[in-house]
This record gives sequence, structure tokens and C-alpha cells, in this order.
Amino acid sequence: MRTPAVFLRTLPVLAAASLLLSGCGGGPAPAGAGPDGTAEATASGFPFTVDNCGTKVTVSAPPERVVTIKSTSTELLLALGLGDRIVGTAFADGPVPERWRQDLPVIAEQLPAQEPVLALEPDFVYAGWESNFSADGAGERAALGKLGINTYVSPAACREPGYQPDPLTFDGLFADIEEAGRIFGAGAQADRLVAEQRKQLEAVEPDGKGLSALWYSSGSDTPYVGGGTGAPQLVMKAAGLRNIAADVDQAWSPLSWEAVADRNPDVIVLVDSSWSSVKKKIGVLEQHPVISQLDAVKEARYLVVPFAASEAGVRSVETVQSLADQLAKLEAP
Repeated sequence: MRTPAVFLRTLPVLAAASLLLSGCGGGPAPAGAGPDGTAEATASGFPFTVDNCGTKVTVSAPPERVVTIKSTSTELLLALGLGDRIVGTAFADGPVPERWRQDLPVIAEQLPAQEPVLALEPDFVYAGWESNFSADGAGERAALGKLGINTYVSPAACREPGYQPDPLTFDGLFADIEEAGRIFGAGAQADRLVAEQRKQLEAVEPDGKGLSALWYSSGSDTPYVGGGTGAPQLVMKAAGLRNIAADVDQAWSPLSWEAVADRNPDVIVLVDSSWSSVKKKIGVLEQHPVISQLDAVKEARYLVVPFAASEAGVRSVETVQSLADQLAKLEAP
């Protein structure tokens, strides 16, 4: 089989970059490092190795050319002020919040193939899901590693036994931000971001009515709901809601409409996305012969979360506040 031309163009550059990085990793920290510990001319603390979802990742120097896949990875780098490191993005779950928005090159609306990723000559690919790394996608992690490209998955999304958060906690999410800060030589920015988010979380006033809730992510014949171990459980609990699927040992899981009816939620959280809008979900609920009779549906007790804010990441605290604000405006059942 012929080797694609992009591989031939990319390999010499990657090899040179690998030699340069390995040379920098073993030497003393360069002079002129910023007092805030940012990556600007700072090699202190490198190299180091992290165990990421069961894959060992050795970082010799802060990555400079990063491809991000999924909103969680893109938005974390933007929140850390590292947008200039991003050479390409893909598979966005929704628009970036205005406070972080900047022009970024989009290489694919959905999962990118390996060729356009390699064409950008990245030294790091940062993905939101483990499944983003596949032979049919951005490339398998081992194969990319052999090309000198480090790979990383948002730890909150790890699925391997022993790595999957069970349950997910805010302390775990904040530790993920700090680890990203270490990898990108942006420890001071990460510390500031975590301190801000802890303060915001502490300021949230959870709803005190003890309401139960269904997290309705997608699906019509069978709903795909938030279970008891992931981001839906985390943010609903922090907002003062009782998840009707808290006993399901998954972050997200199918749950029959019959089970939903039996558990009779007081409110329903609707995840809004371009492929499964709030309007579409309300139509499914109102047309179902049994679910349409639930008080939560008849009285339109709906809360809305954008898909990009529904997964564990830098917007999870914001999602807690949003749910609490919406509950405060909702007429009590």
C-alpha cells in the first residue's frame, strides 16, 4: 500500500521536533522564565509522565502545536489562555462561550480523520473521549506516539476499569484542570482557574425542595439518560436535585420510558444540541402516551442545558449555577 504524501511530509518534521524536545527535556530551565510559572521559556518540572486512561504519556516540554477534539478539551485550553497553542479543532458540541471565543481553525465538524490531523504537524492531540482515538478517526494512540505525537484524553471521560471516575467529583475535575496546567506549563493559570471555580461553586445556593429529576440526553424509542456516576449526577446533586437514575452505575445509560414513568420525576433536564434539540425532545415527551401524562410534562417543568456544558469539564460549575437559577424561577410542584 502506498504511503500517503502527508505522512512523507510530516515524518521528517516530527522527527526533528522529537529530537529538539528530547534535547530540551534533559537540560536546565532556560533563563527568563516568567514568575507565574507559565510555559514561556519554562522547562522546570519537565520531563514527567502521567498515566492517562491507562496510557503512559511522557511530556518533555509544554506542547506548542495542539489539535483539540470535542468541546471539553478546546474550552479548557481557552479558559487557561492557551488558544494560541491550538492549531486545529474538531467535533465541537456547540459554540464556545463568548468570554473565551476566538478564531480557531476547524478541521472537521465531526471526528477528524488521521490525514488532516497529521497535516497540521501537531505535537499533541487532546481529545474529549477515548473513542476519538481510533484507526478510523484521529489515529490510534500507540500509532500517533510512534510518530512523536503525544495524546491525551480528558480524565473525566476515561472508561477503562480503574480509571473511570466512580463517581465523578468536583475535586476530581479540579485535579484534571491542574494536571492540564502542568502538562502545558500553565500551572499558575490552572491554579487561578480552580480557585475561581471553587469560589463560584461555594456561592451556589442549591434548591431546597428535594425535587427529583430526569436527565434526558437523547433518544426517542428509549431515552438515553444521566446515570449515577458522571457529570449529570454531579451537577444535579450540586444544584439540589435527586437524580431518578442515580442507581444506574453509568455516567449515561438507556432507561426505559416505563422506568421513567414509575419514578415520576418532578422536573426534566433537557440537553439541547443541534442533532437533538429541546423542541424535538419536548415533542417526544408530549407525544408519548404515558410520559405525556406526567405532571412534569403537563406543567412543562423543564430545565435546559447546552450539550457542550453537559459533559464534565471547565463548564460544569457554570452548569450547576444555571440549574439552580432555573429552579429558582420554576413554580414548585
